[in-house]
Amino acid sequence: MEESWTNRWNKRYSAKDFAYGKTPNSYFKEQIEQLNPGSILLPAEGEGRNAVFAAKLGWEVSAFDISIEGKMKAMELAKSNNISIDYKVGELQELKYADEEFDVIALIYAHFPAAIKSIYHQRLDRHLKMGGMIIFEAFSKNHIDYVSNNEAVGGPKDVESLFSIDEIRSDFKNYEIIELIEKEIELNEGLYHNGTGSVIRFVGRKMH
Repeated sequence: MEESWTNRWNKRYSAKDFAYGKTPNSYFKEQIEQLNPGSILLPAEGEGRNAVFAAKLGWEVSAFDISIEGKMKAMELAKSNNISIDYKVGELQELKYADEEFDVIALIYAHFPAAIKSIYHQRLDRHLKMGGMIIFEAFSKNHIDYVSNNEAVGGPKDVESLFSIDEIRSDFKNYEIIELIEKEIELNEGLYHNGTGSVIRFVGRKMH
């Protein structure tokens, strides 16, 4: 992954305030509360808001990000909530997670660079147990118009880094689709997700 990408996120997460707040993403919260706790992996987890929430529910939490500043904020948040999470810094292929290690993988605004996003999805699939769940929310390709009109809503400004329903179907074709929708939502998450945006929401169960 390009050094400029890492530097961008280290700069954002080095600020005193939490970039996307300390409370979990609402879709993640809604979905995770319906499941019995087990093991969960949160890629691109930033400052830890979703990881900490899952740990408080009794999940065994693993998370990773390319930003050391993100990890430092996440560990601070975990400590203030009296819970522990396993948080690694690096790229997925370096981190040595086991095959079929996790019951759930949650991709919450995990906007990887366009050239690798589908490769990352396929690699992550290896680490999910058969019958395990993907929980996904990220900006759709139509979001490009929303961020053009209101930068405060956040999200990538290149359409290739955004998602479509067809891409999700293709990347997770071995999954039973429980929900897969594109939806306009109101975001109010910290400093950088504020306003109306267009997202893809996906919940799927690994079938083979």
